[in-house]
Amino acid sequence: MLRQLLEKKSLVVAGLMSGTSLDGIDVAIVRIDGCGMNAKVQPLHFESFSYDEELREKLKALCSVEHSDVAQVCGMNVVMAEKFAEAVLRTAELAGMKMEEIDLISSHGQTVWHIPLADAANAYLPKSTLQIGDLSVLAKRTGRPVVGDFRTADMAVGGQGAPLAPYGDLILFRDAAKGRILQNIGGIGNCTAIPAMGETARVEDAELIAFDTGPGNMVLDQVVHELSGGQLAYDADGAWAARGKVQADVLEQMLAHPYFAQLPPKTTGRELFGKAYTLAWLAGVQAQGLSPDDIVATATAFTAHSIARAYEAFILPRMEIAEVIVSGGGARNRTLLAMLQALLPQQAITTSDAFGISGDAKEAILFALLGNDWIHGVPNNLPSATGADRPTIMGKLALP
Repeated sequence: MLRQLLEKKSLVVAGLMSGTSLDGIDVAIVRIDGCGMNAKVQPLHFESFSYDEELREKLKALCSVEHSDVAQVCGMNVVMAEKFAEAVLRTAELAGMKMEEIDLISSHGQTVWHIPLADAANAYLPKSTLQIGDLSVLAKRTGRPVVGDFRTADMAVGGQGAPLAPYGDLILFRDAAKGRILQNIGGIGNCTAIPAMGETARVEDAELIAFDTGPGNMVLDQVVHELSGGQLAYDADGAWAARGKVQADVLEQMLAHPYFAQLPPKTTGRELFGKAYTLAWLAGVQAQGLSPDDIVATATAFTAHSIARAYEAFILPRMEIAEVIVSGGGARNRTLLAMLQALLPQQAITTSDAFGISGDAKEAILFALLGNDWIHGVPNNLPSATGADRPTIMGKLALP
């Protein structure tokens, strides 16, 4: 089976992404010609499948030391694999494709815990990460080979296992004349700053700056969920935030979090900015008498300001940037984008949709690229982004 894949000039790959926002599963079916920096991507079909409320809450509990246990982790590893398989099968059906037409599935998995830096006080908590959604179950259910579990390989060569998106950002969005920042706003915000560079550039020559900027939609979505009594999962179009007034003093206290002062490369997740953080913050601002409108506006500004300040501290002094290209769920939040544009008047704020890459599908497409390069034996991490000692081939294979 692998020999047949290697003999093909192009591969049809289903990329799967399920992010820290815990909103659902994205499946992008793409045709990829070539590999590495020379890869050319043709999107064929995209679907997104939302998690129901029960599954979302169970995943949130799984991502919490206080509410998780080994039995739940063990069971959910299979549950999520079944969910991923259902999503791929359904996407193929909606695309009018037979599963045999898909050469490979490339799965990010569902992150439940991420330790980007070793705990110096505990030898049993080394740099490590855990994404669930068993690859073998996914391969058996779909009948297709599956590549996944990418992050651990980068950690094994000294990296933080994240961010991985910069590799695909470089392939898809580099420009000969313009410096660009690719900003994904999912549960966590992550950015890739790419200087102007030509088509002939090599991965190893790319002087990128990439890191997690902090919370993307994670805090905001939890706030909206709580304030709406569980009726809303997110602030559609940023309409709720637009009714409120940002409380500057509260915002400055939020931006004083130590994470924002850390130097890149750096990554974060629900360990720092998850449900526990948000509920504690929400209780505090409600005790101060802030209205729901102002709370949502301030939570939205938290994301916008953390992104803009990260650029000002770590990117703009070192690189000329003309455009910020936003993707992920945050790209649909008009209030958030307006805040970003106001904070970054010298840069044009746009979305990946303007470049023919759906903002919702982009990260799933990026993981399709990672899986494609695994098949071709091409290193698919970016040490400048993750802090790894060297380029390496990330991923593991499960056969049907």
